[in-house]
Amino acid sequence: MPPSRALFIGRFQPFHNGHLIMAKRIRERHDELIIGIGSAQYSHTGENPFTAGERYEMIHRALDAAGVEDYNIVPIPDTHVHSVWVSHILSLLPTFESVYTNSALVIRLFKERRINVLSLPLEDRENLSGTEIRRRMLKAEAWRTLVPTVVGEYIDEIDGVRRIQETHRYSTPYGTKENTD
Repeated sequence: MPPSRALFIGRFQPFHNGHLIMAKRIRERHDELIIGIGSAQYSHTGENPFTAGERYEMIHRALDAAGVEDYNIVPIPDTHVHSVWVSHILSLLPTFESVYTNSALVIRLFKERRINVLSLPLEDRENLSGTEIRRRMLKAEAWRTLVPTVVGEYIDEIDGVRRIQETHRYSTPYGTKENTD
């Protein structure tokens, strides 16, 4: 029998403790884990401050530090056309049996293609969210306890907090606007 393989898809802006818990739980249920970095083409905005490469590095460091094995990380650019998005993903990835996500839209899109979608509830969802962590970074509030230690260290290496504080001010849904101050 071929190994059981699952896809865990998200933006991981940044990769936080909730993501790490999910990755570990998925690996307990499957032989292999594919982590799909969604919205891979976006960076340097308030909602998507980190590049796909930076998110890859965060995930890789966190999983290795936690002793998670048998995983692959794949950047997945958006298509901006929901009806073809799942086909796009299937063309980029090796076969997988299940998808794990907590995104209602992603659940709907995969279910429409009759792909098994599973959701594992996250504990402390109010604090363990990329939105909340970015908000705390933006406001210079405590955020480090919400991410794996190696992720916090990497965010320091790339001066990620300052990037969020600088780019958030000029972010629009379509990128950044010029500083007119």
